[in-house]
Amino acid sequence: MQIDLPIATVAFIGGYCVRLFRSRRQGRPAAGADRAAPEPGLAPEPFRWPGDVIEPLPCPMLLIDRQGALIHANLAVREMFGDAVPALLRHPVLDDTLSRIEGVEIVTATVRMDVPVARVVRVSIRALPNFGPDLLVLALADHSQQEAVERMRADFIANASHELRTPLASLIGFIDTLLGPAADDWQAQRRFLAIMQAQAARMRRLIDNLMSLSRIQLMEHERPRARVELAPVIATVTDGFEPLVAGRQVALRLDMPASLPPVRGDGDQIAQVLQNLLDNALKYASREIVVSARPVQGGAWPAAPGVVLSVRDDGPGIAEHHLPRLTERFYRVEDGQAGRAGSGLGLAIVKHIVGRHAGRLLVESIPGQGSLFSVWLPAALS
Repeated sequence: MQIDLPIATVAFIGGYCVRLFRSRRQGRPAAGADRAAPEPGLAPEPFRWPGDVIEPLPCPMLLIDRQGALIHANLAVREMFGDAVPALLRHPVLDDTLSRIEGVEIVTATVRMDVPVARVVRVSIRALPNFGPDLLVLALADHSQQEAVERMRADFIANASHELRTPLASLIGFIDTLLGPAADDWQAQRRFLAIMQAQAARMRRLIDNLMSLSRIQLMEHERPRARVELAPVIATVTDGFEPLVAGRQVALRLDMPASLPPVRGDGDQIAQVLQNLLDNALKYASREIVVSARPVQGGAWPAAPGVVLSVRDDGPGIAEHHLPRLTERFYRVEDGQAGRAGSGLGLAIVKHIVGRHAGRLLVESIPGQGSLFSVWLPAALS
């Protein structure tokens, strides 16, 4: 038998609070309560006792009134949900559920939030009438990861089957040719094997990008909280690109101050953002790629302190009607030039990583003059 933990927890808390209330009225501590009895002559504090009970529990729990006003959030809520609690309490689904609470029955609801991050929260609610006519206890369970896993599986199968069909058909065709008409043609075999190698590498890159995007989406609801020094991250990524730009006869130039303020984030994912932006720039640059970073104090864009990391190329640029769709999965700007086609996943990965960091992505481009991709990351304030 499977037990729903939030429902079981809120049921236990409701029953415990009822026993606690009755025991206080009778002047003795409740069974299992190790709290000292209130001093003689002091009136009981109706809201303090439930708050004391839920505070140390590992399950995220809230005390609210019937209008959704927060009375107490326990430590688990503060650690796991933080600034998402106000958005949860304002959600229309929760508001509708609160209007249906009657007696002491347990009512559940599934709340899907888009801000401050995408989240799916299962809420179990029970009234505590003995402590006040409007007092409610809520137990929260974050189902974001479970839903993300299911969505990831479905998306991966759909995307992989669609995108792998063309290179796989090409490989099968060349294999049939090598086993048949070209079985004794050495020159054809070398040419076909080179094409097959390129198609296999394309499939490997596609699968790697799909897996990377799936992993990022799986943790997208979790804000990274580490302090990241950007200068070493930028240096490591650009050093790794030196052989690639040299092979394309393109110059790679760094433009940033001697020191940068730390940002709040995931160092590996920030490196992946820069890697993907450089990959994209390298496809189109004709002479130079410029990587820049600058601290900002806020303004029109971005609106808060942080660091803006930018990658500029001097390629053919992007037509304005393409710009809104660049970060869509598998969207490609076809320019008819061989060797520039990618998987269509690089900028989608950038978008999801920047979203997880509560950052901003800005794309500016003028046809014939190149493109500028800028990422703002929030400063690490503490």
